[in-house]
Amino acid sequence: QVQLVESGGGLVQAGGSLRLSCVGSGRTFNVHTMAWFRQAPGRERDFVASVSRSTFYTTYADSVKGRFTISRDNAKNTVYLQMNGLKPEDTAIYHCAASQRADYTDRGAREYDYWGQGTQVTVSS
Repeated sequence: QVQLVESGGGLVQAGGSLRLSCVGSGRTFNVHTMAWFRQAPGRERDFVASVSRSTFYTTYADSVKGRFTISRDNAKNTVYLQMNGLKPEDTAIYHCAASQRADYTDRGAREYDYWGQGTQVTVSS
C-alpha cells in the first residue's frame, strides 16, 4: 500500500508558476509509475503527466506539453510537477497517483490504484 500526500498548490496569476510535490509512504515507491491528474468542477478527472519508475520516461497531456514538467526523486519518495505559464483553464484540484501495473504511457485514471487527497490550484486572469 502507498499513501500519497500532495502539497504546493495555491493562487497564482496567469503566466505564473507553481511547483507541486507528492510524497509517498512505504519502501516500494520506486516500483510504481507515478502520475498527476486534475479535476475541475463539473469535469472528469483528466490526465496531466506521468513518469516511469526509472525516472527516464515521461508523458504529457497536449494541453500542458511545453509548460509543465514532471519529475521524481526515488530517494525521497517524491514526485514533482513544475507548472509554468499557468492559464486560468489550469484551475483544478491536482491529484498524484501511483500504480505498479500501469506503464508510463497509461493515461486512464482506472490504471492507477493509489491516490492523494489533492491540492487546489487556482489561476486568476
